Amino acid sequence: MHPSSKRVIADLEELAELTSDARGAQRVAWGPVWRKCRDWFSAKVKTELGVTTERDGAANLWATLPGASKTSLVLGSHLDSVPGGGWLDGCLGVLAGLEVLRRAKAQGTPPLTLHLVDWADEEGARFGRSLTGSAASAGALDAHGELGHLVDRAGVKLPDALAENGVTLDGMGTARSYFDKLNAKAYLELHIEQGPVLQELKEPVGVVLGTMGVERYQLRFQGQAAHSGAAPIHLRKDAFLAAAEFALACRDISVKYSGKTPKSRVVATCGVVKVEPNFVTAVPGSTEISIDLRALDAKILKKMLADAKAASKVAAKHHLVDVSWSPLLHITPRIFDATLTKFVRESVKEVTGKAPELPSGPLHDAAEMAAVVPTAMVFAMSSPGVSHTRIEDTPRPALDKSIRAFLGTVDRTLAHFAAAPKARKR
Repeated sequence: MHPSSKRVIADLEELAELTSDARGAQRVAWGPVWRKCRDWFSAKVKTELGVTTERDGAANLWATLPGASKTSLVLGSHLDSVPGGGWLDGCLGVLAGLEVLRRAKAQGTPPLTLHLVDWADEEGARFGRSLTGSAASAGALDAHGELGHLVDRAGVKLPDALAENGVTLDGMGTARSYFDKLNAKAYLELHIEQGPVLQELKEPVGVVLGTMGVERYQLRFQGQAAHSGAAPIHLRKDAFLAAAEFALACRDISVKYSGKTPKSRVVATCGVVKVEPNFVTAVPGSTEISIDLRALDAKILKKMLADAKAASKVAAKHHLVDVSWSPLLHITPRIFDATLTKFVRESVKEVTGKAPELPSGPLHDAAEMAAVVPTAMVFAMSSPGVSHTRIEDTPRPALDKSIRAFLGTVDRTLAHFAAAPKARKR
């Protein structure tokens, strides 16, 4: 195993021991274990690099290694987790970034300044708003409008949780100006895949083409509640059956638009169903159901949404009910930078002999960064192909290869931007 990989894995194991229990990782943003985790990370940065970490207004945690140029390369991911999460989700990218800074310091002065960031509250596990810190840095967060009203399950308001961490909604608005001053040329992130595609391909590392766009809605099928014994089948206005037909139609939509390669995969998910009046002797008179559509191609995503809306009308008609749609989330697909993705492809192929390409269905901080700076990602295979659970894992050989591919991507990126001024002078 490569020495860099050994150091990163040792850090990951140390962090898991510090911040996990029998249920899994407990590094939920804004809470005490998360603060403990960040204190551990800051101490490690200070001890190994002689660098003091710094927080911006959105509580993103930054470590900076000055280079020969004030223009910079940003590396990052997140240390926070979902409750009962895995030992690699997010923190792999942060600790691999730490290794980049360690190597750079040992080799001398890097050609560009290196910034390593732990984005605050990537998961949104406590209050529901994901990518909080990176969205603030990208200027895509309306802190008062999006966060001011949020409350966790214990009734704690998000502004109060922020205050416990020395953060204000007004302060979050300064994160974009902080980022702009970094003069970043690129953003790179290493992350576990969180799904089974690379495992199915038997490939340890993947090239991420971009993050899928999302269309998310809540639907309400409105019929008429009735006594289960008294209402004849042909006269029922069964809202649940309409919702069930719609859910099956959405599966067919995802099959219809999915291609034969990982990069052309699309998904449709109905994850929430609420039935009323919800007792055994009543025909459901009202049913709410969610739909989450994802695709890397914006045109395909638009067609999927149109088909889903048509399917909901057909299902409503079949079961003599009405249907209405309420928007929950719209995110455009983020295609990563072609030049940086080429560097990822070359680095992965150099390490493994192949360079499988796939989109990311889950969102990442890289999706926010892609809107403001050239961005690319490396994926490490997940085994058994699941995440947000304590059984999340990546075999050590795959971790080794993914870390080496990420380091190679960083080296190629630094060389590219270091040579750019010379090329322009000629």
